[in-house]
Amino acid sequence: MNAVLEAEGLSKRYGRRWALTDCDLSIPAGRVVGLVGPNGAGKSTLLNMAVGLLPPTEGRLDVLGRTPKAGAALAGVGFVAQGTPVYAGLSVADHLRLGRHLNPTWDQGLADERVARLRLDPAQKGGKLSGGQQAQLALTVAVAKRPELLVLDEPVASLDPLARREFLQGLMEIVADQDVSVVLSSHLVADLERVCDYLVVLVDSRVRVAGDVEELLATHHLLSGPFHDMDRLPRDWEVIHASHTPRQSTLLVRTDQPILDPSWTVDQVGLEDLVLAYMSTGEGTLRLTGTER
Repeated sequence: MNAVLEAEGLSKRYGRRWALTDCDLSIPAGRVVGLVGPNGAGKSTLLNMAVGLLPPTEGRLDVLGRTPKAGAALAGVGFVAQGTPVYAGLSVADHLRLGRHLNPTWDQGLADERVARLRLDPAQKGGKLSGGQQAQLALTVAVAKRPELLVLDEPVASLDPLARREFLQGLMEIVADQDVSVVLSSHLVADLERVCDYLVVLVDSRVRVAGDVEELLATHHLLSGPFHDMDRLPRDWEVIHASHTPRQSTLLVRTDQPILDPSWTVDQVGLEDLVLAYMSTGEGTLRLTGTER
């Protein structure tokens, strides 16, 4: 399988408001994908459609080669919803029994091993667990079904730094031990940088950029130099963000070619700077390429 998730013209409307518009996306198998964007960008809407909780209004969506159906969970998909919800009145052991009952591919040994290693008390009610423990329990239930695709919607947003680190360490152990693809939505770019090798930036309900993290960082450059007329820039540059003073220009550009003009100072771009540049442009992204990419 070349892609675990493919969307073409995917859109979702709530009443008169479009939460996702004309989304084209192909997420390759075997990757840990960071999905990032501002509030209201459509991240949760996309993920809820991917796991079959919402039907699309328009367009096509395939997950693991199948079309998700609203209300029918995909057997090959593990999902941790926003807020890492658990059942407050059920014990840890009850959660595992429920998972075993609902999932024919359930791995009880994996579930028991994780609960023991995380020192979760099987008799403890879900509502009495700490935020980090609830997140780990939700992750345990998701991975014990042995999914091909693990979808995580803001799983660490409400956790303290230590709990976030422990959660992400556990996630990377799962990726190392299992043949599983991951889509992780988060506002915390520093966390994504630690675990993700593929990036999707969603802004104003549209995909702004998607690709291998190393390739994106290698092809984006932060330039500063004397004021430049934008119309005189090389045609193969895609200007993602630009700021000017009367005497200086600062640009974030995307190009596969080396920057040869000595008037520019060229700096490497970090993942956070790249994400923020795409998020700040929205519909205003300026494209100067001679052909569409």
